[in-house]
Amino acid sequence: MRVALVNTNRIRPPIAPIGLEYIAEFLHASGHDVEILDLCWAENEDEAIRRFFAGKQFGLVGVTLRNTDDCAFTSRQSFLREFSAIVRKIRQHTDALIVLGGVGFSVMPELVLSICDADAGIWGDGEWALCELANRLERGEDWRDLPNLVWKCDGRWRRNSPFEFSLSDLPTMHRSWVDNKRYFKEGGQAGFETKRGCNGSCIYCADPVAKGRNIRLRPPSAVADEVEHLVAQGIDHLHTCDSEFNLPPEHAVAVCEEFDRRKLGDKVRWYAYCSPVPFSRELARKMRRAGCVGINFGVDSGDEEMLRKLGRNFTPSDIKETVRICRQEGIAVMLDLLLGAPGETKESLKRTIDTVKQAEPDCVGVAVGVRVYPGTPLAKWLESLPEVNGLVGGDEPVDPVFFLEPNVAPFIFEFLDQLIGGDQRFFFFDPSRPERDYNYNANERLIEAIQRGYRGAYWDILRRLRVEDARVWSDTSKL
Repeated sequence: MRVALVNTNRIRPPIAPIGLEYIAEFLHASGHDVEILDLCWAENEDEAIRRFFAGKQFGLVGVTLRNTDDCAFTSRQSFLREFSAIVRKIRQHTDALIVLGGVGFSVMPELVLSICDADAGIWGDGEWALCELANRLERGEDWRDLPNLVWKCDGRWRRNSPFEFSLSDLPTMHRSWVDNKRYFKEGGQAGFETKRGCNGSCIYCADPVAKGRNIRLRPPSAVADEVEHLVAQGIDHLHTCDSEFNLPPEHAVAVCEEFDRRKLGDKVRWYAYCSPVPFSRELARKMRRAGCVGINFGVDSGDEEMLRKLGRNFTPSDIKETVRICRQEGIAVMLDLLLGAPGETKESLKRTIDTVKQAEPDCVGVAVGVRVYPGTPLAKWLESLPEVNGLVGGDEPVDPVFFLEPNVAPFIFEFLDQLIGGDQRFFFFDPSRPERDYNYNANERLIEAIQRGYRGAYWDILRRLRVEDARVWSDTSKL
């Protein structure tokens, strides 16, 4: 069957649609004819859509939604209105079945479908489900009982039961379906995946909602094959797309050993998201030898009680020890904080900043306000309360909703600014200080740096820019 896949993500710096490439590879390996419309590069969406569908007959169109919004409390920019408009434009040019998917879609499929002119959606893994849908359409068979499908039944959107196929069944990922060279040139990095799913208990996290709670592993050889194909295209700065690269740690070790066996550590510089526990010196050494140069630890807080309330399984001491190991092994460290969660106090904020300063990471991201995603423990808890204070945003159904603890909301930005002081390691979402903003979406400073040749994780590029600025300032002051 002839299948069209549409990438709707147009944020800058541009991020290559890795999920769409995986699906295209799977469909192609199963005998389907696949074409991709990548709207990231379109100067005019309407014209690009019209040209792409002109004179072509597709049996199935898959449209991906990577992000529902920019996840930033200070801006609260929703992408759903633009996404809905794109789907409507596609509908004007094809009679094919239109199916929505992607991580953003999988977080809130019913809401997204309710505002879009689409026929159905796939939540969770898209490779097997979309391929089987194409198979059934080609054979003229009923498809409404497919696992992972969201479809309209009696006027309401209905979710079928999920199916998590083995990632060992994925074909070789050649990463040739989109213009990865251009994405690398203008986006500064490329993504790769070693596993899916997360069994963590973080109260706010949407990963288990979108990707499932079972951790499913890709064979290390398959991961290394994919990275080698990216290297062959001249792409040498990468970032994992896993929830936590080091969970489980034995799989992370196996991936690193496969990279080392192929000497990939001499060819690439890569970054990872990791959990502070379990994290050993042995793993740090193997990651560094395999080419890892930076790790982002989403620690959320440095206060023991707040870590417990957030559902985290580590302590402030764990954070300090893990940072120490990484720094000693030559790996740059970013700690991401998520402040203002239920129960936050002035004292917990102070303890958090104190802990982080004592840990001495290379840089720290400070985000205020917790995004409330449907289906998460936080959302369920808030729904159970007779009255809720602290919700911000959500004037329209498509607008993102955040929670900010009412007891700290009146002073949190000013207080954090006092605690952080002039420490240049901190990136801070402060609406009154846009120069300290580290919202990656439409970050002109970041875009300009990539144009100048900077490569790597965005936090590391911004970190290096600050180091460069400090050096220039120091040199100037000596004149």
